[in-house]
Amino acid sequence: MNEILIIGSSNTDMVVKTDELPLPGETKLGGTFFMNAGGKGANQAVAAARLGGHVTIVTKLGNDIFGKKTLEGLEKEKINTNYVFFDENNPSGTALIIVNAMGENCIVVAPGANANLLPSDIDRVENLRNAAVILMQLEIPMETIYHVAKLARLNKQKLILNPAPAQKLNDELLKGLYLITPNESEAFDLTGIQVKDEITASAAADVFLKKGVENVVITLGREGAFFQNDRSRIKVNAPVVEPLDTTAAGDTFNGAITVAITENMDWEKAIRFSVQAASISVTRMGAQASVPYRKEIT
Repeated sequence: MNEILIIGSSNTDMVVKTDELPLPGETKLGGTFFMNAGGKGANQAVAAARLGGHVTIVTKLGNDIFGKKTLEGLEKEKINTNYVFFDENNPSGTALIIVNAMGENCIVVAPGANANLLPSDIDRVENLRNAAVILMQLEIPMETIYHVAKLARLNKQKLILNPAPAQKLNDELLKGLYLITPNESEAFDLTGIQVKDEITASAAADVFLKKGVENVVITLGREGAFFQNDRSRIKVNAPVVEPLDTTAAGDTFNGAITVAITENMDWEKAIRFSVQAASISVTRMGAQASVPYRKEIT
């Protein structure tokens, strides 16, 4: 079985839905409050599991009510939680999210226990080398990211990096990545190229490819996604939908493309599959709550 190992953050999302995002110093009334399971690592694990993947998650939670509820939720999704660690000294991660009437959001994350997921924890993951694909994001310490990348290279494993939230990455990390999946703003932060169309997307992808990344997907929101490697370029358009909440669209895309890779889909089919999954997610409120199931993908 093609094991997917997802290493990353778990949060509890506290979401307020309101007509407009507040300006600095401004208070908005009339918002609707939701509390949902979130965190990029956990979101992507749920997406991969619902879309047909055999998933193990490596994450760290606080020993509190949020942590216990998160663990219950992951187990309910039939995700292997043998490597969910608990931090006795820090609370579980939380995210404060405001969503406007257009489905746009602004997010502030308090990482809590996520900031203490360390290389020593990774070394306790006995089946790490058995994973067909490893997926990471950047809501855990960079020293842990680099440690996983080193191990993946030694084991000749496919490593996917979703560089969110964007941070500076050294060339040693990029060299040998199987796939990197920035959105437009993350691509700009990492390459200095403003992605506006296929030409600029290709130029940004070239920067990653020259640094040793094997494959690049730049997600383009409602415009779909752009793929490039040293053999081909593919632009996939997204279906037209009415967005309600874009919070976990990128996470849904990443979970989906990880499943597609383990199923040996060709790149065009893999990206269409992932774009469709992400497009469904934006029509629903919440992070993990918005992730579709495999039977919903046509």
